[in-house]
Order: sequence, then C-alpha cells, then structure tokens
Amino acid sequence: MEKMRVDMIIPTYHPGQELRSLLTRLTRQSFGVSRILIMNTEEEFWDKKLEEDFPILEVHHLKREEFDHGGTRRAAAALSDGDIMVFMTQDAIPKDQNLIENLVLALEPENVGAAYARQLPAPDCRFLERCTRAFNYPEESCVKTSADLPRLGIKTFFCSDTCAAYKKQVYEEMGGFVEKTIFNEDMIMAGRMVQNGYGIAYAADARVIHSHNYSAMMQFHRNFDLGVSQAEHPEIFQGISSEGEGIKLVKKTISILCRKGRFWLIPVLVVQSGAKYAGYFLGKRYQKLPKALVRRCSMNKSYWE
Repeated sequence: MEKMRVDMIIPTYHPGQELRSLLTRLTRQSFGVSRILIMNTEEEFWDKKLEEDFPILEVHHLKREEFDHGGTRRAAAALSDGDIMVFMTQDAIPKDQNLIENLVLALEPENVGAAYARQLPAPDCRFLERCTRAFNYPEESCVKTSADLPRLGIKTFFCSDTCAAYKKQVYEEMGGFVEKTIFNEDMIMAGRMVQNGYGIAYAADARVIHSHNYSAMMQFHRNFDLGVSQAEHPEIFQGISSEGEGIKLVKKTISILCRKGRFWLIPVLVVQSGAKYAGYFLGKRYQKLPKALVRRCSMNKSYWE
C-alpha cells in the first residue's frame, strides 16, 4: 500500500469556498496524494489564488461546451500517472483524515478494480434524503462481484464518482471512461469491471459529507438522464432491472417515517418517488420521444446540442 502513487481528479465549475475546504482536507490526509488534477470548466470562474495556496494542484481549463461527464474524466485520467486515481466532485468533503487511506486499503485485494466511499448527509440535509443516504450507503463495507447479480441486481454495479478510487491498470484494461455520456460514467465503468471478473468495493470507513436537497422536478430530470445513460449502454444494463431497488427504498423509508411518527412526509415521498420513476421510465425510452421534449426532460441540456 505504501508504494502506491495516488492522483486526485476533481472536475470543477464555478467553485466556491467548498473547494478550498476540500483541498485543505485532502492535503491533510494520513495517506498523501501525489497531485490533484483539476478539470475546471470556464477559466473566468477560477480563483488563481488556489494554485498559490495549494502547489500540489495541476489545473486544466475547458469551455462549458467541452465538458462531458465521461469525456472530461477520461481526459484527466490520461494525464494521471498514478497507480490509483481517486475521482471526487467539488462539493464532497472528507469526513476525516483517513479517506484516501481507507480507499487504498479497499483496493488491496487483487480482484478489486474500484472502491467508492460512504456519503454522509450534510447538516442541512432533509429527512427523506437522509433516509436515501442511509439506504444507498450503509454502515457495512462489502465487495460486489458478478456472483451478486441475482441478489443485488443493478446495485452490483453501483459506484459513485462523488468519491471513488480506481486502479489505473484495471481502468485502462477496461478501455477507460466512455468518451461521451450524459451521466453515470461511474456505473458504466463498474459494470464493465464486474462483467470482466473484478469486484467493486464499498468502503464504508472511507467517508465524505455529500448530499443534495433536490425537488421532485430535479429528481425527475436527474432520473431521466439516468434512464438515458442505461438505454445508451445496453451492453451493461440490458436485462438488469433498477425498479426493484427503488421499491425497496420506498418501503424502507415508509417504515422509518411510521416508526418516527413523521406521517406528513409520506405524501412528499410518494410525489418524489413518482417523479423519479417517471423520469427514469421516459429516459429509458428517450429515442421514442420528440427531441424538443427530450431536451426539456434532461438535466444536462448541453448534451443534446
């Protein structure tokens, strides 16, 4: 583990104080990183003082129309000479000094190709989103392989580039991130790894603070793009249903709401869950929809330009 060279890769857009907090915590990790590659969209929004304060940074600027969830990360990976690449988003904050160390440890088994961190709710996170975080990121670590597909379904491929580490050698063996994708580049890569005999580690002791308070409409847009990404990559997702996990989440959340006496949140849950399903359903069938409607449904409108 000690000989492993780790590069961080962080796409940014209009970064604020949260990026400074992230960089500060990354430079104080128990397992030091070699460098931090920043892929920044629109140079005019970049604070050059960050490069003075954090000499470990290597910043690359691109135009907004050049950004792509898969392509931008693929370009950054090509710049990395690390043994391990850790991808993060600018709004994820390490919970403690052991984030990188625990991700690296999770990658130690030879058959593991990627490891992703546990996402904890931010202080302002709403109750329903806290339930979702607890469902998707439990307290127990695990390694998922193709043997888990009958039991876990699509969750076998679950991985999040909000904070995820990849062995560079395995990443390259899989051909790298897809050049152009609307969303979900992490699960596409994880799916390829699983199909080729590798495991995906969930490192519950590698923790970041990250959550969103999405409205029902934002959930619709996000899940529409999720459906599009799965429709565009049948080689990964065909024949593997996502709906089962969604139903489990709704049932578990209703159980928690009843136990906690928060009955007034059940209608909110129903509306949000309906929006998620409607977005996902339409996204999976986007090719049958008028182009104008597709663009209106999508969160990433520039993808369709």
